[in-house]
Amino acid sequence: MMNNSNVCDKKIRRKVFLRWFLNGESGWNYEKMQGSGYCYSMMPALKEIYKDDPDALQAAVKNHLQFFNTTPHTANIILGVNMAVEQTVKQDGKDAIASIKTGLMGPLAGVGDSLFGVIIDTVLGSIAAYMALEGNPMGCLIWVLVSAIGITALRYAMLEIGYKQGTDVVANISTKMKKITEAASILGLTVVGALIPTVVNAKVPYVFEWGKVKMPVQDMIDSIMPNLLPVLFVVLIYWLLSKKGMNSTRVIIFIIVFAILFNFLGILG
Repeated sequence: MMNNSNVCDKKIRRKVFLRWFLNGESGWNYEKMQGSGYCYSMMPALKEIYKDDPDALQAAVKNHLQFFNTTPHTANIILGVNMAVEQTVKQDGKDAIASIKTGLMGPLAGVGDSLFGVIIDTVLGSIAAYMALEGNPMGCLIWVLVSAIGITALRYAMLEIGYKQGTDVVANISTKMKKITEAASILGLTVVGALIPTVVNAKVPYVFEWGKVKMPVQDMIDSIMPNLLPVLFVVLIYWLLSKKGMNSTRVIIFIIVFAILFNFLGILG
């Protein structure tokens, strides 16, 4: 481990975490992206590490004003590693410090965007929506509880892991996070697939009549494959989202117009 000394105690680490949590992306710009927010977040640690060397503090600040961009959640790992390394090697390892940031922000962005930007939101959002539709009040609370408390606690835990493991985390993060991401992806696909027939409601009310014979079209479709229409409807939405110039807002508008029109015509119910 790199953190031989404990210059950045828990009080300092909490300040770094809160700065990133509250203001990490407030200074976002096209040149440095999250660079200024990262440097601002690191300032409590830098001031403590270089409190007796103003020139070294100034050099460290410039070093941390470089380009930086990754998923805000997983950036906490980089902040933790950064503090552990910086307090040990200081300005003698400024190139290594910059390399650690550059080397970690790409892989952690891929993992973080998938895990926190898609999988967790999709799984928990689907479960919460289904519980709310069933009249369970926990459906309204689960999202707030998990987002406000659970994910926030996880973000702080990642900063602590990064700090305590130091540069050792670089060697372990790719294999461990890859397994977590793969497991979460499988869970997400399973949950979303199972929720399609329960949340998406699409039926054909038309009844085919020939003389005395009556055949509900929906029964014919169910005999081919139960819940076929909800699945096809979801596939259509995903296909629309993949098209150039299409975004989620336009797809939502399309769904509303589509549902009203086809319900008015009696094609779907």
